[in-house]
Amino acid sequence: MNEDIRTSLGQELEEALGEVLAHAKGEKRLASRPAPVPEQVDVASIRRELGLSQRAFAEQFGFSVAAVRDWEQGRRRPERSARVLLLVIQRESAAVQRALAKVG
Repeated sequence: MNEDIRTSLGQELEEALGEVLAHAKGEKRLASRPAPVPEQVDVASIRRELGLSQRAFAEQFGFSVAAVRDWEQGRRRPERSARVLLLVIQRESAAVQRALAKVG
């Protein structure tokens, strides 16, 4: 292709595809970014937005009632993986419910 008519976007895409190909061949390791995980999650607010009791929230999303109660009362902080799940529940609760419905 003529170098003069290539757009900057086209050049970026070509470079990116070259990196992907090199990665697929095992020639290059691609950079990764850690997923941002919130330090604090307002569990009570998420639960109330969904209109659920502590028990219903726990049962619907696979938490223990004691954990939900302790998180809401500040006695415990959700572990990192629980904070990720709680964030997804807050933003896409229906997707989580669909995924969990397929488990049973």
